[in-house]
Amino acid sequence: MSILVQKFGGTSVADSRKILAAARRAIRAFKEGRQVVVVVSAMGEQTDRLIELAEEISEFPPAREMDMLLSTGEQVTVALMAMAIHALGHEAISLTGAQIGIVTDSTYTKARIRSVSTARIRQALAEGNIVIAAGFQGIDEAGNITTLGRGGSDTTAVALAAVLGAEMCEIYTDVDGVYTTDPRIVPDARPLRQISYDEMLELATAGAGVMHNRSIEFAKKFHVPIHVRSSFSDAPGTLISHWPESAEAPVCGAAVIKDEARLAVLGLPDDPMSASKVLAQVAAKNISLDMIVRNETGDGRCDLSFTIFRDDLREALQAVRQTVEELSAEGCTYDENVSKVSVVGLGMATRPGVALRMFQALAEKKIDVHMISTSEIKISAVVPKKSAQEALRTVHEAFALNVAPAGDGQVQPDDFRKPLSNSNVDLLLKRMERMEDLLIESVDLDRSQAQITFHELPDEPGLTVKVFEELAAADVVVDMIVQSVGRENRLDIAVTVPRDALPRALAAARKLTDTLAAPPPRYRAEAAKISLSGVGMKSHAGVAARMFQALAQAGIKAELVSTSEVQLSVVVDDQRGLEALEVLKREFADAMC
Repeated sequence: MSILVQKFGGTSVADSRKILAAARRAIRAFKEGRQVVVVVSAMGEQTDRLIELAEEISEFPPAREMDMLLSTGEQVTVALMAMAIHALGHEAISLTGAQIGIVTDSTYTKARIRSVSTARIRQALAEGNIVIAAGFQGIDEAGNITTLGRGGSDTTAVALAAVLGAEMCEIYTDVDGVYTTDPRIVPDARPLRQISYDEMLELATAGAGVMHNRSIEFAKKFHVPIHVRSSFSDAPGTLISHWPESAEAPVCGAAVIKDEARLAVLGLPDDPMSASKVLAQVAAKNISLDMIVRNETGDGRCDLSFTIFRDDLREALQAVRQTVEELSAEGCTYDENVSKVSVVGLGMATRPGVALRMFQALAEKKIDVHMISTSEIKISAVVPKKSAQEALRTVHEAFALNVAPAGDGQVQPDDFRKPLSNSNVDLLLKRMERMEDLLIESVDLDRSQAQITFHELPDEPGLTVKVFEELAAADVVVDMIVQSVGRENRLDIAVTVPRDALPRALAAARKLTDTLAAPPPRYRAEAAKISLSGVGMKSHAGVAARMFQALAQAGIKAELVSTSEVQLSVVVDDQRGLEALEVLKREFADAMC
């Protein structure tokens, strides 16, 4: 008998009427011949009320006691849901995270799952019960109650689906699927029929709020198909699996993070260790770095810029200022009024011109772009916060995301789980021993690239477009793109291009810098690109810092950096490419499986 996991969020169980409606959905699935596990969140705004109550008691409540308090919200819901199913004539049993056997680390308020026992759930299912599991919570090895942080109930549901080998994990919420972007900002956003794990991971970390990235990490690691559906209708919803909605469309969605901050460390010594020390100090405070840009200033110094969530700015500044003193750097600057807009799609990996189209659209609306970072399936731009919503609407329109791709293309649920060979089953079992650990699937070396750097370009709307138009006119396909605002409001833009296209690219670059009266472009005829691919590249704070530090200890300087949820890439001197590859394989050997 197959197992189905259903998760109901807070809005879906906000009152007794909604709890009964959710109970009926679970019973319907049970009567169709499935064993059913229901994961629930706290009712409505119950968690917020508990937080407010704690703050009335103490300005700085202990994290352990906050977890003890917040876990009670889900305990109320599981009991009421079990009562509802009993009232409707079926058997149910409610279980807390501790009773299930969800073991976490001891990081209170944002714990990570270490392991999940299935014995008690399987026994309850075998006895004919619908199992009601409390989301968002677990227990550490010392017996303390822990909570999983933002999106924790989603994470619980997908983790249970993984360890139980469930056919599907249904996520019921107050929207009818994953949209191409936030419909509250862009009215003509549409629900996607389906989306791939990698696309959903990138959108989740780029600001899309329907699913939390940690739950998608579980789904990708353990091949769990997810069906995002509305609690209040029978709309088809969105299927999240290995396959995108369209293999042809270059972009599937757009997202914005409104509250970001951009921090720059100025005048660092231009050596391999300096940037590593800065990033390590920030990572030590468990702050996730987003876009990372390193600029050479030409005088034996370099500037390092990166973005973080604005809420982390105060702690990040403390870490950075300490490092500035240690390294005798010039100082640091920051801007807390920036946002990040991103477009995501598997199709952009094989469709040139996506970046040009995005930046042309932003330039036509005269939206300033402060920083740019790209990966194989994501392009992100930092813009002024006041322009964030307009930027999102602009890129959504530029890629006609309101129009569904031609053809159905939707795989059926029976096709969702990829067939598992014995070796794949063994691999999954190994991964389950480290449920939420960082997972590196591959470390790859690309020696086909050359690097061109434009520096001290005038910071004006449309300048980035001019760069890409010149390169496109020369029939040059650009791979990595990194842009930051340098000193005195001048732009630095670095790109990698195929080595055989370097002469054409340089001719186009020099033509542009001559026109702009800017310094001639710098270039590296042979550059090596090293990429880490896997799961948790950004949700695990410190991955970039580890990468920089390992290379720096070997005396290898990272020239360009590209960050995303599924890939982290750096460009190094080609002569040290093979050495850099081996260094990173050794550094991340513990995370490879």
